[in-house]
Amino acid sequence: MYTKKECVAMLLAGGQGSRLYALTQDMAKPAVPYGGKYRIIDFALSNCTNSGIDTVGVLTQYQPLVLHEYVGNGQPWDLDKLYGGVHALPPYQTALGASWYEGTANAIYQNMSFIERYSPEYVIVLGGDHIYKMDYSLMVAEHKNKEADCTIAVLDVSKEEASRFGIMTCNEEGRVVDFTEKPKEPKSTLASMGIYVFTWDKLKKYLIENENANTGSKDFGKDIIPAMLADKQRMYAYAFDGYWKDVGTLDSLWEANMDLLNPNLPINLYDPGWKMYSRSPVMPPLNIGPGAEINNSMVNDGCDINGKVTFSILFDGVTIEEGATVNYSIVMPGSVIKSGAVVEFAIVGQDCVVGSDSHIGATPDASKNIEDWGIAVIGHSIEVSKNAKVAPKEIISENI
Repeated sequence: MYTKKECVAMLLAGGQGSRLYALTQDMAKPAVPYGGKYRIIDFALSNCTNSGIDTVGVLTQYQPLVLHEYVGNGQPWDLDKLYGGVHALPPYQTALGASWYEGTANAIYQNMSFIERYSPEYVIVLGGDHIYKMDYSLMVAEHKNKEADCTIAVLDVSKEEASRFGIMTCNEEGRVVDFTEKPKEPKSTLASMGIYVFTWDKLKKYLIENENANTGSKDFGKDIIPAMLADKQRMYAYAFDGYWKDVGTLDSLWEANMDLLNPNLPINLYDPGWKMYSRSPVMPPLNIGPGAEINNSMVNDGCDINGKVTFSILFDGVTIEEGATVNYSIVMPGSVIKSGAVVEFAIVGQDCVVGSDSHIGATPDASKNIEDWGIAVIGHSIEVSKNAKVAPKEIISENI
């Protein structure tokens, strides 16, 4: 017998993150390191903890080992509960057979038995690949106050961006009257954030109907939301106006990290009233050598800095040798930048060795065609040989 929970969170974390290329070859996108000591999934998990939601199913599929190991029993997020807590939910075999998750709605459908254990009134569906801080309890409260069947978190985006999202039109009460997934000609700029609160009994009905119909993509934005809207269910938008970043591309991942170095940024990772949690390894203290120079950068525990670091984020255990230079770059855990190497406007994956006198990336030159410029990327566990050159936009996924 399980303790009844008012709300259960289901966190979709099975995406391949193919647009992150070399950084997701051996790990799911939500497990990609971010911000010096975090992984992308830390934001959704920390939001759950800070919002008082203590029962979370993490739905995994693509390359789940790193993510499973990282989430573990949920202790770093105070989610190691006797009743509830965090649970990794990969696809599994039942008496009826087994299949991969076919879409976001199908992933929830295949785990209805997990939800039913807690007899919740509400289910909140989350993505595991966005950078933002949000109090889900306020969204659940508004869902209850409006006696909604579904509440969708929305962000006001620019007209140019709107065609990348599910776009909705609302009446004066905030009730959704129209929803179109990635429209070519958007009717509004209210974009779905992929965060939904459902009344569980209602969601269950639509999940079962969608599965039995065996049509469409078994996706929330393409199937469940349009079906509920067509049936005139009570669906409302919940406006969010804080910092939110989709880190689905290499450029956006780099930008989201660089945002942390902006003193005027509205996201604060050090707010004592909204703690950010992570499974951080125990490391020795940071060592800064006598010839080191560090400017406007985030440098984590266990780093050994003897070179020059400017506008960069260094994760735990990074070594910057004497004479090496790192500018406007992200260097992930355990990587070594050898003497004389230059890393600029780049992402270096974890456990890499960048050889001496090599040159990774380049500073953008306004006098040249800026379209030819972009972030250089080194995948995880790569060795870059001495004197090697990696051009802007180049993505390295094997030793060079």
